[in-house]
Amino acid sequence: MGKIIAIANQKGGVGKTTTTVNLAAAMGVLEKKVLLIDADPQANASSSLGIVVEAVEKGSYQLLEHTITAKEAIVSTNSPNVDIIPAHIDLVAIEIELVDKNKREFKLKEALESIKNEYDYIFIDCAPSLGLITLNALIAADSVIIPIQCEYFALEGLGKLLNTIKSVQKIHNENLDIEGLLLTMYDSRLRLSNQVVEEVKKHFQNMVFKTIIKRNVRLSEAPSYGESIIAYDATSKGAINYINLANEILKSHNKDGKSY
Repeated sequence: MGKIIAIANQKGGVGKTTTTVNLAAAMGVLEKKVLLIDADPQANASSSLGIVVEAVEKGSYQLLEHTITAKEAIVSTNSPNVDIIPAHIDLVAIEIELVDKNKREFKLKEALESIKNEYDYIFIDCAPSLGLITLNALIAADSVIIPIQCEYFALEGLGKLLNTIKSVQKIHNENLDIEGLLLTMYDSRLRLSNQVVEEVKKHFQNMVFKTIIKRNVRLSEAPSYGESIIAYDATSKGAINYINLANEILKSHNKDGKSY
């Protein structure tokens, strides 16, 4: 059975989309079958994998509306073993459209039931908010990865997100786990980066991934070419970081008892 992992943080600019795209690509390179769901109206995950967003007619908007099946929304990407359900700017309207619908929080979970077993991993790139789309993602997910940038205000809002996760666990999805807190945009030359790492590890201990995503110019460049960092520059620090993260997750899930 496939595992559904949401990548969430209501703060913008913390590396959610970068993590979703490159972790999916890393898992694909490690021969896992992966589906990425773009649940952010900005559709950056879609464009990062070479999807022409303006041309998307079947995507996460229609999926949440239940006007199409998950299978009809799936598109292959230029990343090995990675498929995507892309987003379009239309997705911004879904919260208003679902507001009076029955079981509106479960729309994504219900839509994914039919394909969950066809993938090893399904990653959901959440919008930078704690609205209805993100709630749908957390209810559909088995676990959540929380990216935290190694910068000032890193922990701001984290308590609110953790409270939201607790509420989801209590009311809607008791099986939702926190996969881990992922430190991103780390620059070892900056005292502040090191302080944030110490602070997060002190407060959250084993919840923090050992892998830290370092600040890397190549990571910033890759999306403009419609490629993951693995395809754009497999020897870069960013690519190595995300391969290491994928291995760390696989090891923790003990999928086959060994790292790749």
